[in-house]
Amino acid sequence: MGNPFQTPGAISWHELLTGDVEAAKAFYAGLLGWEMETDISTGTEYTVVKAAGQPMGGMMRRPPECPPDLPPHWGIYITVEDVDATAAKAGELGGQVIHPAQDIPGVGRFAVLSDPQGAAFTVIKYASGT
Repeated sequence: MGNPFQTPGAISWHELLTGDVEAAKAFYAGLLGWEMETDISTGTEYTVVKAAGQPMGGMMRRPPECPPDLPPHWGIYITVEDVDATAAKAGELGGQVIHPAQDIPGVGRFAVLSDPQGAAFTVIKYASGT
């Protein structure tokens, strides 16, 4: 399929939101042999998850704006050519915009959407095509 960071429609990233990042790191490293690399350069602690040395996802503490009853969960990022157009089209097709399009400096632009049944996912256009 090529580079998932450049291929529209490809699942390009997996991210765990949890209340206990350290416990999650220990569990997944022990279970799957994943390597963990924690970064605090943005002011928010973020752990990049690597498999065979290749970054494939991340882990972070649930942001304060999340509903307090939101359970820990894995989310997916799907690469798109235009985040704003994709969010608009999701609405036309019966989906919902959960979090409007927003830029992540140095990373790209993203939006959190849901399908008509309520399954949430994130769409992203990477700044550099990683």
